[in-house]
Amino acid sequence: MLRLVLPQTVTVVVDVVAWGVFHAATGYAAHRLGEHRLARDGWGLRERRFEQGGRWYRRRLGIHRWKDRLPEAGALFAGGISKRELPARDVDGLRVFVRETRRAELTHWWAMWCGPLFVLWNPPLAATLLVAYGVLVNMPFILVQRYNRFRTQALISRLEQPRGTA
Repeated sequence: MLRLVLPQTVTVVVDVVAWGVFHAATGYAAHRLGEHRLARDGWGLRERRFEQGGRWYRRRLGIHRWKDRLPEAGALFAGGISKRELPARDVDGLRVFVRETRRAELTHWWAMWCGPLFVLWNPPLAATLLVAYGVLVNMPFILVQRYNRFRTQALISRLEQPRGTA
């Protein structure tokens, strides 16, 4: 495999800048997605049986104890929406929140998928460590988005049930 060979100091600088560019670019790309593209969970975003509406994340990972400590950048780009608080407490506001969790999850998946590009200019050990870094940095955000989305979707379903049929 052809690999670009750079001095070690330059490689470290390129690695740091590359992760910054990858995160910014994937965040901007997801920000530009139209609402129709985020209207439902596709194959990659849909709930898996083991997730049990988000309960798995709470029981196995204790996500409710640490999720609010992660930084939130949903409002970084103009028109973006922070997920620190619900946009509104009605069903429409909850749907907006669900849509934004999809956007955030995609952002972090895309950033993580940039990791293998580091093999182009890093030695194998460094490339492996940089890919691992990408997974370790992005996975907590992906898990939080999934946890919040599945819980919110369940709440929407309950709110949409006709009164007296709960």
